[in-house]
Formats: sequence, C-alpha cells, structure tokens
Amino acid sequence: MAVRQPQFIEDHGLWSEEQKRAAVEVLARIEAENIKYVRIGWGDQHGIVRGKTVTAAEFKSSLRSGKDFQLVTAIFDTTNHPIVTPFGDSNNLNIPEMIGLPDGVLVPDPLTFHVLPWAPDTGWIISDAYLSNGTPCPLSTRQILRAQIERLEEKGLEMVVGLEFEFYIFKLEDARLKPEESGYPPEPPLVSMLSHGYQYLTENRGDEIDPVLRLLQSNLEALGLPLATVEDEWGPGQCEITFSPMTAMKAADSALLFRSAVKQICRRNGYHATFMAHPQIPNVFPSGWHMHQSIRRIADKTNIFMAEDGEGPLSDFGMNYVGGILQHAAGTSLMTTPTINGYKRQRPDGFAPFKAGWALENRGAMVRVIGGPGDPASRVENRIGEPTANPYLYIASQLIAGLDGVATKKDPGKPALAAYLADAPVLPRSLMEAIEGFRKDAVIREALGEKFWNYMVMLKDYEVGRFLAAVTDWEQKEYFEMY
Repeated sequence: MAVRQPQFIEDHGLWSEEQKRAAVEVLARIEAENIKYVRIGWGDQHGIVRGKTVTAAEFKSSLRSGKDFQLVTAIFDTTNHPIVTPFGDSNNLNIPEMIGLPDGVLVPDPLTFHVLPWAPDTGWIISDAYLSNGTPCPLSTRQILRAQIERLEEKGLEMVVGLEFEFYIFKLEDARLKPEESGYPPEPPLVSMLSHGYQYLTENRGDEIDPVLRLLQSNLEALGLPLATVEDEWGPGQCEITFSPMTAMKAADSALLFRSAVKQICRRNGYHATFMAHPQIPNVFPSGWHMHQSIRRIADKTNIFMAEDGEGPLSDFGMNYVGGILQHAAGTSLMTTPTINGYKRQRPDGFAPFKAGWALENRGAMVRVIGGPGDPASRVENRIGEPTANPYLYIASQLIAGLDGVATKKDPGKPALAAYLADAPVLPRSLMEAIEGFRKDAVIREALGEKFWNYMVMLKDYEVGRFLAAVTDWEQKEYFEMY
C-alpha cells in the first residue's frame, strides 16, 4: 500500500468550501446512522463503478488523505484486458506518472454521499482520481466533464439534463458460476423472461412486472434519486425510468449510481438487469438512453433555449446548439454509443436515429426539439445514446458539440418530416466508423486534450481488434456447413 500524504486533500486544494462543509455533515451522518462501511466508487472509462470498500474509521482518514487506488484499471478494456503493456518503460499514453502502474489517489466528493438501502450499514460516495503528485488523472472522465462545466460557468451558464433510461430485467435462472464458465470474459448468465410479448405501456404488462418495479422504486428513492416515471417499455421485461431535471454533474453522478444500483438490487433478488443496448435474447427490442438537455443562466435560472414570442421553436442560441450537435454527430458517436453492440439498434424505422437530423416532436430524428415560444421547459432530446454510455463523456460530448455550434452560429437546417428519409448525413453504423469520426473531428480533439483523445482511440481500437479476432455465431452458421 502506498504511503499517502496525511493532508493530501488540503495540501493540494482539492475541495471547494461547499465540499468541506459537506464533509462535516457526512461525518456526522456516519456517527448518527452507525455506518460501518463506505464504498469509495470511481466511474472508470467505461462508466463502470470501481473502487474500494473501507471501514468507517478508514473512510474518515480518506476524507483527509484520499484513498490509495490502483489506476491500472484505467488501461483496461471492458473485460479487464490491458490495452497497453503494463510494465514497459513507456506505456504509449504519454503519461510518465503511470509507467509501472503506481497507485493513484481517489479523493471522495462529499457532495455525493449516500447510504445504500439494500446493503446494511453501508455508505457510498463518488470520488475523483488523482495522480500521487496531486494533479488530476488525465484519464478520469469525471474531470473531462468538469472541464466542460467550468467552461460553461465562465459564461454565467449551466446545463440542465433529463435522464431517460431503457433497460431489461430478466429472471436469473443460472448465474453460470462453474469454474469452466468463469472465463475472460465469463459466460453470460442464463435467464428467462418476466413477461411475454410486445405490449407498449399497457397496464396489464405493467402490473405483471409491478413487484420488481416497486422494488427498484423504493430503493432508488431511498437513495435520493429524483425519479419521475417508472414503467414497462415495449419489449418483454423492458423497463424505462426517467428522472427530474438535474444540473450536468449531478445528472452524470446519478446515472452512474443508478445503473450500479439497479444491477445490485436485481441480483440480490434473483433477477438480472442489463443495460446492453441489444441483448442476444429472442424477441427483445433494443434499448436506448435519451438525453434531454437545455442551458440556463445561473443567476436567474432562465432557460436560454426558450424562444421569445414569434420566434422559432427555440431561441437562436438553442437552434445553434442543435446545429453543433448535428455537425459533430459522427465525432461524438464514440462517446454516445461506445460499444460494438450499441450500433445494432440503429436501423431505418427502428425508433433509434439513423441520420443526423432534427425535427419537432419526432421520435425518428436524432435530435427531437420540444417546446416553443414562451415555453420555459423548451429543450432538445438527443436520442442517439446507448444505455451503457459513460455518463460523464456522454454529457461532455453534448456540451462540446452544442457550444461549438453556438460559437460558430451553426444553422441546423430545416426540420425533417420523414426522419429516416431526410437528406441528412447517415450516422456511424459501427464502432469502427465511430472511431474514424472521432479521429477526424478537430473540435472534439482540442476540447478533450491530446492525451485523453489519444487514449480513447487506443482504448476503442483495442476493443475492435478483439472483436474482429473472435469467431462469431454468424460466421459459424454462414460458413461451417457450406464450405
């Protein structure tokens, strides 16, 4: 274990005054509620929570010195394969401090403390990753989003985000825990359906899965997450949960906690939840992550997407923001749809966007504009995201693209009436195309910084390489008997 500076957080000035006050409140809560353990979580590059569970006494120490943590996880792909040589004299990341995989430091954010209702006497807190010299880890995605939020705050503005997640819940029949099934990656669990058939928002289907929805709702609300709706979706066992609007960082943190919570709650109760966009299960319908967003003034909370009387559906600022999202649709695709599987949901008339276009209240378009002159709830809904996306990168991508559209006064063009037939660029159809779009987008590259941009390319190139090296079920069926 690395030796930490006793006052690492104070010495490097890593907390705001608000965080310092919150830390005092967290300590009082731990004492009052007899919390015995705290999970110090970190959202990795894939939007997966990693971290350490510590005793209450160790956590109190971590509120001064942070918690030592192996940042080797930052060079893992989704199955924990290192994407670079871990112990070479250079790791191709251009980050000398990470050569040899020394410990970093997780610095808890006291503003994110929760008590887990399903885990007795256990708290949970999000952290930021730092190098041992006190500088932010350049591969930490929460830091990427923070940089974009600060850029917006300099203009006296803040982003408001509404989360809308689709996902599946199955009955867990066999967790596949035999030694020969615990590979790298392990065999997927065997499951059965919670309900039958496609019945969109029908009361009978909703009642059929009501027990598990109530289970989720009670636990998620006990966490303090601002749920708005909890309902069944289209596919059998497909659910949708939406949240009341939140500021950007709170939305990203909530998304991270939400996905982890859903999987843990379901697993403890004999279910398997998955946010995979298109599971290889017969008769399922793909799932998406639709992100509602607007920008408001910090001072008076006025929504600056709202058009004045007689103007278009959004203000000029709002329409230019839409123009930026569309212009950078290919460049941001790696952050909104980061997996091989996510692109399986993008097909004509498939309820997922196929082209980089916008429309008024049209769910076939990539960007759905909602509201009108004088409507304080005016906003845009980007329907491109997959539910597995890293929330920090997804939200950051929208700010980078949208604000570039504002800066360049990008005209989004005319709204589409037939979204899948519109004269608009086709979105990337695969992760390979998304990587190329990401490579070519100079605005995205500059906003992310050279180190993180290079890291994302390496990370996803490695994932694609593993995929192309694997023999798929399709190939086996297509060629094994015929040739």
